[in-house]
Amino acid sequence: MAEVNYMTEEGLQRLRNELEQLRTVERPSISKQIAEARDKGDLSENAEYSAAKEAQGMLEMKISKLEDLVAKSRIIDESRIDTSVVRILNRVRIKNMSNSMVNEYQLVSESEANMKQGKIAVNSPIAQGIIGKKVGDVVQVKVPSGTVFFEILEILI
Repeated sequence: MAEVNYMTEEGLQRLRNELEQLRTVERPSISKQIAEARDKGDLSENAEYSAAKEAQGMLEMKISKLEDLVAKSRIIDESRIDTSVVRILNRVRIKNMSNSMVNEYQLVSESEANMKQGKIAVNSPIAQGIIGKKVGDVVQVKVPSGTVFFEILEILI
């Protein structure tokens, strides 16, 4: 079974825009670079041609990955998100029990994760530890630096 990637409409649109940019701008640009390098003569000793072909291969791989990601993506209707337990797209306020620091995170797909915006991937250790839990629950989460206890203070949309 194919792995489904749940995301916001905004996140999926961002992926589609990036894919369109790669297909319509980057791909023709690299093709032009290959053609120009090919016109310069002997391909066996043409560094420009080799570099352009390598860039083309990397671009095609990136396009393929994005196409696969977009194909497997499903938009979550944010108006129907349940806040009784922690789920994807919920905003969650948690308190680190060891230092009393309170953080707020939104659980998003891996492709939408951005710590600066407070968005963590659902497959991250913290998200995995709090998914399915309720307000008031204290959870033990194994993170790279050890084990941390968090209390779930609030679940928001």
